[in-house]
Amino acid sequence: MKEDNIIEIAKKIENIGGKLYLVGGAIRDKYLKRKVTDEDYCVTGINQADFEKLFPKAIIRGKDFPVYDIQGKEIALAREERKLDKGHKSFIINTNKNITIEQDLARRDITINSIAQEVLTEKIIDPFNGIEDIKNKTIRKTTEAFREDPLRAYRVARFAATLEFKVEKNTIESMYELKEELNTLSGERVFDEFRKALLSNKPSIFFEVLKEANILDVHFREIYNLIGKTQPEKYHPEGDSFNHTMIVLDNSSKLTNNLEVKFSCLVHDLGKETTPKEILPHHYGHEERGIELVQSLGKRIKIPNNWIKCGKAACKFHMKGGIFEQMTTKKQVDFIENVSKTILGLEGMKIIVMCDKSRNGEFVEVNFDKIGKEVLKKVTGKDIIKKYNITNGKEIKNRLRQERIKLLNDMKKQK
Repeated sequence: MKEDNIIEIAKKIENIGGKLYLVGGAIRDKYLKRKVTDEDYCVTGINQADFEKLFPKAIIRGKDFPVYDIQGKEIALAREERKLDKGHKSFIINTNKNITIEQDLARRDITINSIAQEVLTEKIIDPFNGIEDIKNKTIRKTTEAFREDPLRAYRVARFAATLEFKVEKNTIESMYELKEELNTLSGERVFDEFRKALLSNKPSIFFEVLKEANILDVHFREIYNLIGKTQPEKYHPEGDSFNHTMIVLDNSSKLTNNLEVKFSCLVHDLGKETTPKEILPHHYGHEERGIELVQSLGKRIKIPNNWIKCGKAACKFHMKGGIFEQMTTKKQVDFIENVSKTILGLEGMKIIVMCDKSRNGEFVEVNFDKIGKEVLKKVTGKDIIKKYNITNGKEIKNRLRQERIKLLNDMKKQK
């Protein structure tokens, strides 16, 4: 819709006694000079019947509360909500022509999302000082209505990560008060906030905020259990396994936008949570132990199967990737063949290993992906069949491995 079209809609609404406002994230993003991707509008001063009569061709979406799509713009009537029971969906929604824009903004989650702009006059309505919080890079609950929706706890952590804002103390406390109700949320809802946080430049903030609010253990207990798991100081001066994981996760944002790879960086060391105390700070065997934990986390918050497969591969192979140069040629070929068959592939595994091995923000370059691609390209199954005139699958596989070992040895000699 062109800008003049929304003006025309606003004029139609005004002609029957209403007002149209741009609300929420669009206002926030304008102040932050971020790209505005969604524009949501709110109408006051008219009832549902009059609105539908005014715009008979509007597409109506939503079961509990109608949202009108008019030429690609989402427009809702101002409303109030009253919670009936625990959970994310048990609300009585009230809308009528007497509800003000301030009342509508009061039900929203955080102050930076509780700002409106009148379309025709461009007047800003900011009853909860959201603009000041934007300037101060602060996330603050709008009103005590925050406690009525447990999903808001995860939304706060997600906004903190995507905007790199701090969360003020009272909001952190309100997040904790929602802890019991978090279990009423669907895995899909939790995953959606988690996925958005992963898209940020510092996804660790999502987990740090949940940790500060003491709610990390509800849906992300495998990450929570890394807290306090000590590591050899020589290799991990950053502290426990949780701190290490957060650094690796943030490192991934510097190298890729691929969410499967970023998720794999998050879960690569999950096996360290089950390390017996008597062998700490060492974590022998954590690679295999992590595989089951990736599955349990994935099942709980409905993580896509491809992500889970990548995470399991990261657990299983990241340590070998880190010592690729020290391995025998035979083990190097086995590593190349095994990793190349995973969804992550050699390039994805390279990013995980680089993020894992980085120190003080400096990445250590690894090259097993280039070596592996050359070996796989130069010696193929078709080559073996043609050279040895064999058809037995097991024999082809053995010959293929032998030829690749020979090639890699020759490549080393030529250096």
